[in-house]
Amino acid sequence: MIHPTAIVHPGACIAEGVEIGPFSVIGEHVEIGAGTRVGPHVVITGHTRIGRDNRIFQFCSLGEMPQDKKYGGEPTRLEIGDRNTIREYCNFNTGTVQDAGVTRIGDDNWVMASVHIGHDCQVGNKTIMANNVTLAGHVTVGDWVILGGMTAVHQFARIGAHSMCGGGTILLQDLPPYVMVSGNPAATHGTNSEGLRRRGFSAEAISAIKRAYKTIYRSGLTLDEARKQLAEAAVVTPELQPLLDFISAAGRGIVR
Repeated sequence: MIHPTAIVHPGACIAEGVEIGPFSVIGEHVEIGAGTRVGPHVVITGHTRIGRDNRIFQFCSLGEMPQDKKYGGEPTRLEIGDRNTIREYCNFNTGTVQDAGVTRIGDDNWVMASVHIGHDCQVGNKTIMANNVTLAGHVTVGDWVILGGMTAVHQFARIGAHSMCGGGTILLQDLPPYVMVSGNPAATHGTNSEGLRRRGFSAEAISAIKRAYKTIYRSGLTLDEARKQLAEAAVVTPELQPLLDFISAAGRGIVR
């Protein structure tokens, strides 16, 4: 159902069963999948594609131009997957031609109020972003990541799968998979063992991840030396391979 006070451009592609609330504005190049519910006073503009069964609450701004002085009006995109919850006052920007030209948010994410996802960010699946999380441009967020309220992430930083940031974290470097951090600047506080247990990781895999954490952060080894040990351990425990791959590609350095 589209409320009679909503303004929907005739060029927009709105699937069957989409709900659009009062006074919302939907632009010409917007696509919205079946079952998605858009609350009142939402603005969705730009080249934006939204999947199925999303819930978008009031006062969100999705698909607006990037907050980048180099942006020259290019038709860059925002893509949002399926079954996401996007709470009040969130704003997600389109990409830039200096990167892939698209900002992506995956499936089944829980995004709380006033979250900013900047241009060219790539967000995976099943993440949780608490109130006032801010992702600068070009940030990559893996699956199952939890970002506490008021976490701020520096541009180009990468956040590995199953990691966790405490509230108020300032993340200036890459955060490896499985690791918990908090503080300004962020400092490590062990592994997200409880989260891994809830997601079905075996006790053996969790123990191996804890040992890998100690190898990286507590052994006194250089990162190159730690990588060699992780490579040997990953042969026996494949859950360590994402961690090894991540730190091997950490161009900004990792949180210490």
